[in-house]
Amino acid sequence: MTRSDDTGKLVLRLALGIMVLLHGLSKLGSGVGPISGMLAAHGLPGALAYLVYIGETVAPVLLIAGVFTRAAACIVVVNMLFAFGLVHMKDLFALGKTGGWALELQGMYLFAAVAIALLGAGRLSLGGTGGKLN
Repeated sequence: MTRSDDTGKLVLRLALGIMVLLHGLSKLGSGVGPISGMLAAHGLPGALAYLVYIGETVAPVLLIAGVFTRAAACIVVVNMLFAFGLVHMKDLFALGKTGGWALELQGMYLFAAVAIALLGAGRLSLGGTGGKLN
């Protein structure tokens, strides 16, 4: 593995981690009420809404630090799959006003998390390359 591979993994981890964390911080401020209601409307327990905090605050911090990176990326993948299934299903095949996929941001989060889960953290992380989950 080259230095540029590790730098690329760092850039990908930081970009995904920071962008998802900003969504999580917003939800910390507004509470889980709207998410809980949405889950209940789909027949799921409203208490599952608290898992969004893990997917959008804890997991991104782990991605940024490069600790338990693969597990954190998998949590973001699950979080995004729930977002697609519960919120964005109507737009799954829709195009936006500029011609791009209507869900390109959510898709980018999902596929970046899949890439990180497959690639790991790289050497430029607190976990280093020695950990099985990095």
